[in-house]
Amino acid sequence: MLTPPRTVVRRDGGLYALERALQRRGFRHVAGADEAGRGACAGPLVAAAAVLPEGRRGEIEGLADSKLLTAASRERVYDEVVARALAYAVVVIPAAEVDARGLHVCNLAALRRALASLATRPEYVLTDGFGVDGLDVPGLAVWKGDRVAACVAAASVLAKVTRDRLMIELDERYPGYGFAEHKGYITPEHTAALRERGPCREHRFSYVNVATVSGRDGRPPRSRRPTAGGPDELFGGSPGEALFGGSGEALVGGRDEPMERSGAPGGTVGVALGEQPRPPAPVGEDVVMEGGER
Repeated sequence: MLTPPRTVVRRDGGLYALERALQRRGFRHVAGADEAGRGACAGPLVAAAAVLPEGRRGEIEGLADSKLLTAASRERVYDEVVARALAYAVVVIPAAEVDARGLHVCNLAALRRALASLATRPEYVLTDGFGVDGLDVPGLAVWKGDRVAACVAAASVLAKVTRDRLMIELDERYPGYGFAEHKGYITPEHTAALRERGPCREHRFSYVNVATVSGRDGRPPRSRRPTAGGPDELFGGSPGEALFGGSGEALVGGRDEPMERSGAPGGTVGVALGEQPRPPAPVGEDVVMEGGER
């Protein structure tokens, strides 16, 4: 039995080299997945997946890691990705769910849900940084994937632009924190606002800095988020209120659709058996990677 020749992808091959190599091997539909908001201590976690077409139609001028683009460039590239992609999906995980389930569990679930929601079924999956289990197609975790693979860069732009827009909306709903500027990441201005005003319902109470200024730092991580009643009424709303469609919906191909679309018969999209909550994320995790400050 002959062993197929190895596929060599040169480092200087450009952003499309890895996908082109996979397509030459028969994987026509290569999906990329990435997230935005891991290191933020306020606002939702957003994950996205995208499948770009083969050939020149899939080549988007100016496409790059979203963190390397200006806000105006990201908006332009976002529009191009939406217009050209064979399929794309965006999933929004509210801060309350991040607190309840843990950052890493939510991150994997969001990436998995985004991939499962793609209208075009991927034949191969590329993810940024770490692998996503529970998929029924082969995949590869690529270090700094949003700078190496075009489909991952496209997903990073979708996730970043979506999340930035949501944080601008939250800035209007919760003025005084500067969400429109720092997007929920740890900056001196955000820290000062937290100390002066205390946290709002869109902060992540499982993060040490938020739990400390809320006076809830002595509680276990999963019970730090305030519930309705008593002094916690200052956070407004009812317990478990879902913003932006909540954890049960995804923005798929520009439309609101159920987040957990049917996958394999009898399976559940977005929940991996055996996933266990991790300890709370350290303050500032991945902040530098996503444009914030330590």
